[in-house]
Amino acid sequence: MNAPSADPESASADASRAPACAGLPPHVVFARRAADAAPALLACARCPFTRQCEEIVDPANTWFDGVSAGRLWRNGRPVDLSRGRGRRRRAPGQRESGEDLAGAAPRPASRPAA
Repeated sequence: MNAPSADPESASADASRAPACAGLPPHVVFARRAADAAPALLACARCPFTRQCEEIVDPANTWFDGVSAGRLWRNGRPVDLSRGRGRRRRAPGQRESGEDLAGAAPRPASRPAA
């Protein structure tokens, strides 16, 4: 094993070979929500080790929860960060398909409870 060098240039070269997530707290790297994992996802965007990270962590085969290779994983599956949560809200006067109800025939009134 080599002794650590006192030379600052070699120390910065060693730091450039470390993964970008190396200094992040575990609760960020192993977060299950995108908001909590944001710092790790930003670190992955500039990390040169994404391919090796996915090979080593193997998230799809280990039911991994957290950030690996620039993606958020939950139960070994990548989370789609482009979608919002749940159903899309519709504006008043719109059907679920997004069709405007302004020109549509009125819905029949529900029967009052007997």
